[in-house]
Parts: sequence; C-alpha cells; structure tokens
Amino acid sequence: MNFPGHFAGRSLIRWGLIGCGAVTEVKSGPGFQQAAGSALVAVMRRQGALAADYARRHGVPRWYDQADALLADPDVDAVYVATPPDTHADYALKAAAAGKPAYVEKPMARHTAECDRMIAAFQSARLPLFVAYYRRGLPRFLAARELLANGALGRVTGVRYHFSAPRHLDDGGWRVNAEISGGGHFLDIGSHAIDLLDLFFGPLSQVAGVAGRHDGAGLVEDGVTMSFLAGGVPGAASWNFAGAEREDTFIIAGTAGRLLFSLLGDEPLRLENAAGIQNVDRPNPPHVQQPLIQSVVDDLLGRGTCPSTGESARRASLVMDTVLTGYYGGRADEFWRRPETWPGGAPAH
Repeated sequence: MNFPGHFAGRSLIRWGLIGCGAVTEVKSGPGFQQAAGSALVAVMRRQGALAADYARRHGVPRWYDQADALLADPDVDAVYVATPPDTHADYALKAAAAGKPAYVEKPMARHTAECDRMIAAFQSARLPLFVAYYRRGLPRFLAARELLANGALGRVTGVRYHFSAPRHLDDGGWRVNAEISGGGHFLDIGSHAIDLLDLFFGPLSQVAGVAGRHDGAGLVEDGVTMSFLAGGVPGAASWNFAGAEREDTFIIAGTAGRLLFSLLGDEPLRLENAAGIQNVDRPNPPHVQQPLIQSVVDDLLGRGTCPSTGESARRASLVMDTVLTGYYGGRADEFWRRPETWPGGAPAH
C-alpha cells in the first residue's frame, strides 16, 4: 500500500535532500526544483562545508550537517535519501519516524531484509515510500513498453540482456564494498535491468542464477548470469564487469519482430518487423530523474501515481538476492560481516 495523495489539497511539496553527492548534481537534484509543484528547500551532508557549497551553487535556502536536524525542519515535507545503500534503511526509518514520505535512491537497500524493514515502517506510519528506479519514467522505455503492449513484435517469445564493461580497471569505490553496497556492480547496474524487466512484464518468476569473481580484485562478484520467466516467457541476462569489450544490449523477440535497445545509453530504440527497420528516438531529458520525480510529486499531491514504490523496488532486491545467494552463502543475514564464509569469495585463479 502506497498511501497516494498524502498531501492532497496542497499545491507544493517541499523537499529535503539527505546526501548531496555526485548523483544529485545533474541527474536528480535539479529535478526537485524543476518539477511542477515541487521545491528543494534543504540539503544535508555530513561534511557541512560541502552541504553549504551545494546549497549555494543550487540556490537551496538551507543546509545541515546532521540528518536529524533536516528531518526536524518543519518546512521539509518529504525527504530524498541519496546516500550509498548502507544508510538507506537507517535514514528511511528516521524519515518514517519523523512523519515524512521518502524517495530513496536505488538499489533500495543492501538486501531484501532491509527493504522489508523499510516497507513495514512506512506502512505502520501510513506514509508513502518511493524508490529512484527512474527508468520507469524515461520516455525511451515508456515507448518500448508501448510497442510491446501494441503488438509491434507479435507475441513476445524471448528476452535477452547482456552487459559487459572493463570495470575491473578501476577500483570501483564503495560500489564493490559489500558492507556499503550489498555486493558488486551488479547491485548498482543490474538492479536497473531487473527493475525494467519488472516494468515491462511484471514480477519475474522461476529466477535462478550464478555469480563468480574472475579478476582477483576485492571479494565481491564481477560476473553474473541469470535465467527467469518474464510474463511466462523464458529469458536470460548476464553481466561481465571484468571484460575487455563494452556491450549493453536488450533484445526482446516476438513472433513478428524484435526490439533492440541499451539500458544505459540514449540512442533510439531499434524496431525490426515486417514493416522494416524503425528507429524510435526518445532522448533523455537533461535531468534524467525528473520525470519520475514528477510522478512522485503528483502522487503525493493526489493527482497521479508513481510507478516506482517500495514494493516494486523490493522485487528487484529479491531477484538479486536469489541470484547471489550461492556466492555469499545466503543473503538473509548481514552477510557483509562474514566475508570469510562466502563460498564465491575464494581467490580467483
């Protein structure tokens, strides 16, 4: 339950931002300022000087170096949590306790158990919870979903996705620290692909997978392969974060054609069917999260529905936990505290 229209009758949602790092500079932060019925009134970062600098550069009235102070601000109606995943649950629970709806960066949390605590807290407080799977609002993916719904491919018969990039050539930062991220780059990039499949076909079923580590750096997985049913149709997806080549390709095949597109790119969709080859161009907006942010604002004001909620985001986390459970020797507990027990974490050969 998402408690739509929490601020029905109001004309403006005043946002507070917790964690004004790089993702908020262009992708999301300006979206809260430019969405209709929305204003960004406060930001917080533990390094106060950086929070003050962000507020100055973006024209935000107030800044804080403590989350509790931002949450106590009576002029903050709702909260955007843009910190790394290890603090998503903590800040979300604080927002729920403060009586404020929240929009949380993706992945929703490090594992499904944290997602469940977040959902329970917001349900108990009768507050809406949203998650920043912003591809659910981007025009190119909405166009893809419309093509599927309109039968441009006939009956869908197969789904494939492959991603490859030489991420082993950089240190990965917190994204390859399971205590912070919940795993490797799969949690960061793979979650978007899994959520997009959920948008197109509904919850995935019969999910199975295997993960491994091949480049010898760190302890987290750098390769993942999974199989699934998407709307009853067999599908497969794979990620190689230690490859030399770069590839990012979705292929959805049907009885009358196929659709090709990338997850991270901005190029046109490629539709191939009996009518020939059609390029469907739906470029991303300057601030890619703004369409989804607008849907959050509209949901809170009772004039629309946001397609990315705690419940939908939890499904992506559950799929990732299912695929990675063998690598980490289970993911129901705080597995990041016991790396010595990870079956998949043995040194690469």
